[in-house]
Amino acid sequence: MSHPHATHRGRFSALLLFSSVLALGACSRSEPPPEPIRAVKLLTVGVSPLTAQVEYAGEVRARTESRLGFRVPGKILQRQAELGQRVRAGQLLAQLDPRDFELAATAARAQVSAAQTQRDLAAADARRYGALKVQNFISGAELERREASLKAAQASLQQAQAQAASQGNQAAYTRLVADADGVVTGIDAEPGQVVAAGASVVRLARDGARDVVFSVPEDKVGRLAVGQALAVHSWSGGAPLVATVREVAASADPATRTFAVKAAIEGDAAPQLGATVNVVAPALSAQGAQAILLPTTALMQSGGGTAVWVFDAATSTVRAQPVQVATADGNQAVIASGLAPGMQVVATGVHVLSPGQKVTIYQEKYAPAQGQQAKAATEVIANQPLPAASAAAAQ
Repeated sequence: MSHPHATHRGRFSALLLFSSVLALGACSRSEPPPEPIRAVKLLTVGVSPLTAQVEYAGEVRARTESRLGFRVPGKILQRQAELGQRVRAGQLLAQLDPRDFELAATAARAQVSAAQTQRDLAAADARRYGALKVQNFISGAELERREASLKAAQASLQQAQAQAASQGNQAAYTRLVADADGVVTGIDAEPGQVVAAGASVVRLARDGARDVVFSVPEDKVGRLAVGQALAVHSWSGGAPLVATVREVAASADPATRTFAVKAAIEGDAAPQLGATVNVVAPALSAQGAQAILLPTTALMQSGGGTAVWVFDAATSTVRAQPVQVATADGNQAVIASGLAPGMQVVATGVHVLSPGQKVTIYQEKYAPAQGQQAKAATEVIANQPLPAASAAAAQ
């Protein structure tokens, strides 16, 4: 029979042995492998002039573009104008159903005939009563009443004639004609549609002066002024055209928050209506200004902003440096703040680095001359005939 104290001592020894085994196992675990030392390409931050020009996309429009509509309401019976068609002044563009207006004009002419008959009758009465007054057969008051009736009949006749002329005009207004030479740039109504008076039916761009219309952001509109010269480049090529700022919008577009600018194209070689052009404004361009430029491959997103890896030569490590990008200059980014000339930043492969990671500077394996010699030697070896066994293996 075992003693109770001996049993407790055995259990305690077993627990002690198990704890020792666990401690030895924990101590024997291998440490995580260190991060690899990567070779990175570096570039030294410096100041260089901007080379890219700021261009704005614009559209060529007519100086005067009218929205033509009927002066009377009605149902469109025909539309002769087509989109893009060139029309002459007085050419028929569209026509309303004229039957109601023709009937109204006929009724107005009938009113004129009735009023003229009443006027003639009143004139005859006035003449007859005038003769009776000479013979003292009637009083002067009676003659005055007849003369007043004549004047009222004459006024009614004039009113009927004016209404007849107005109804005649209404009938003529059922024909929509071009008020000037130009090009149809838009169709806003189709045959069978009932339109109100003044509703736009056809948009007409008049021949003559042309404008380039483009938009500029809020931070640059203050640099433009009426009379400034611009360069206009057509997408179809050719020599650039000269344009002059004619109008700068006083308020921004509520949707795009940009300001519309109109520039008059000088000369007769204006692009076609609706053509897309590039506008270069010297007042809006920063070409030649000194700035810090970095390739886009050196930028990365960090903490909701833009950053670059800065190389620390003392520790051979990299650290993230937040920067602010002002704009783009071709394929390079213009850095507004965050860097100073002389710093060394990683040019490529920024997505595989981590803060504090050790790196080495990438070195070319061969000099340019050696690389060319190796390439030539490789070509010579490749052009030599293969041995029979090697040729058979290659096949």
